[in-house]
Amino acid sequence: MRLKSSIWVAGYLRRCQSAGIFGVVRRRGAEEAGAVFVKIALMDGNALLFVPAPQSSYDDSRPVERVFTQSPPQAVEEKKVDERLAKEISFDPDVWIIEVEDKEGRHFLDLAKA
Repeated sequence: MRLKSSIWVAGYLRRCQSAGIFGVVRRRGAEEAGAVFVKIALMDGNALLFVPAPQSSYDDSRPVERVFTQSPPQAVEEKKVDERLAKEISFDPDVWIIEVEDKEGRHFLDLAKA
């Protein structure tokens, strides 16, 4: 059983805060099971975007966890990330958008195996 999105987001933001990293909920999605997207602003005009991994990336031997992939695989202009997020919202109004500011690009997310 997976944690509700709202609980996962609260825990994730607390994890960031404990490392001295500023993070906020830019968009609140569905309380129970909204998809979570994490934008990491690098403070230089570029950003990273982490999106939910495809279901095929989950390991059936472990409890259900949120797993992410980086898309695109490198930092891009922050404007491009915001455009992608706007498309996601128009497609799925239940998504959560989390924004974190960290020059080092730390994210604390479980990433899918490549």
